[in-house]
Amino acid sequence: MTPRCTTIIAILLTVLVATSLPAPVMANHHAVPLAIGPTFSTSLSEVLSYTAIEAGDIHTCALTTAGNVRCWGANYSGQLGNGTTTDSSTPVEVSRLSEVSAIAAGGFHTCALTTAGNVRCWGSNSSGQLGNGTTTDSSTPVAVSGLSGVSAIATGDTHTCALITTGSVRCWGNNFFGQLGNGTTTDSSTPVAVSGLSGVSAIAAGALHICALTTTGSVRCWGRNSDGQLGNGTTTDSSTPVAVSGLSGVRAIATGGYHTCALTETGEVRCWGRNFSGQLGDGTTMSRSTPVAVSGLSGVSAIAAGGLHTCALTTAGEVRCWGSNFSGQLGNGTTTNSSTLVEVSGLSGVSAIATGGFHTCALTAAGGVRCWGRNSSGQLGNGTTTDSGTPVAVSGLASVVSVSAIAAGAYHTCALTTAGEVRCWGNNYFGQLGDGRIFFSTMPMNVFFSTMPTNVIRLLFLPLIAK
Repeated sequence: MTPRCTTIIAILLTVLVATSLPAPVMANHHAVPLAIGPTFSTSLSEVLSYTAIEAGDIHTCALTTAGNVRCWGANYSGQLGNGTTTDSSTPVEVSRLSEVSAIAAGGFHTCALTTAGNVRCWGSNSSGQLGNGTTTDSSTPVAVSGLSGVSAIATGDTHTCALITTGSVRCWGNNFFGQLGNGTTTDSSTPVAVSGLSGVSAIAAGALHICALTTTGSVRCWGRNSDGQLGNGTTTDSSTPVAVSGLSGVRAIATGGYHTCALTETGEVRCWGRNFSGQLGDGTTMSRSTPVAVSGLSGVSAIAAGGLHTCALTTAGEVRCWGSNFSGQLGNGTTTNSSTLVEVSGLSGVSAIATGGFHTCALTAAGGVRCWGRNSSGQLGNGTTTDSGTPVAVSGLASVVSVSAIAAGAYHTCALTTAGEVRCWGNNYFGQLGDGRIFFSTMPMNVFFSTMPTNVIRLLFLPLIAK
């Protein structure tokens, strides 16, 4: 071992020991011993319990049972909300935020819906996506101007939308393609009403377009339409909502990067938009500007749209996928794209599904998780970095803990346990696993608190990684 490595390891051990020593008693201070391994013991006098998780591309946020929010991962735009722009590999409390009922993570910003029906956002604000009347980034939550009575929120890359209890929708931020829906293509740093829209029950945001499901079961979309993702028979962008052609009786919608899918009351799925990889499931690779039925699919209870692939959960607890498959994300044992649905091999008793950038995960009724597809950062959680074209069991879940919800980022995955804990695995360069390290993890790691900043961890470990 070189003297350089010996010195680095000595410094690291010193820091590790220092961070795990009991801290002086002070108000509202909790100390947690830093441990290496798949599980961690904690000395928290108040054990945090989580009720929801939201995975952005490179940061993660969780809602606690107390109505507060903790975030971890990349923070260069302030998207962790703790008053700094320093990445954190352990959860940090979002400042001055309480009584939260829901969270949504955009590309580089985060928003929270409070129990009072207000919205507060933090992070990148280059296009006004924080909604506070400025275009200045904020590392702490700011109130969205003039907005109340909100029942749901959805975040795109650089824009945000809110569903109001009256059934109307208001949006703010980037509007280059008309994604704010107010009849203009001018960015707005405060909420604007989406034109001619009422009776909305749900909203979903794609990269540059938005769709709304109405109480009558119809769908209306607006924004970018380069591949027909608005579903109105054209490829012309629209700055006001347009009706999706020939679609009725819809109960759920899902937006991918450039395609959209709808689940009907009869359990069928219809998709429209980009189809280069067969992600519409109609047996072709031709983009469609009106909905097409996914061939041979029925009895569906839920849908999830990834960037280039789509999956459906059936009422029988099975999963069917279609579209891009170069990493095995369709789960049928091949790496061949499919423009018609394929059955995910050896999978049954599934209760929920989540699609990441190039991988897919399923939550089983028994509380376990199985994933398939790309595994370059360990995002499948099976202890390897080998892609898998069939589902593999995430190590230590179900046998040790039971999972109640899952969320997939671009290259990492997180699970919420029935005990209210969060466990994450996969890419961790920005600390998005929340385990106090910057190494990726091929197995689930407990999210926990540490006193060592991520930049210190990265400074210590990167020279070793480079060796």
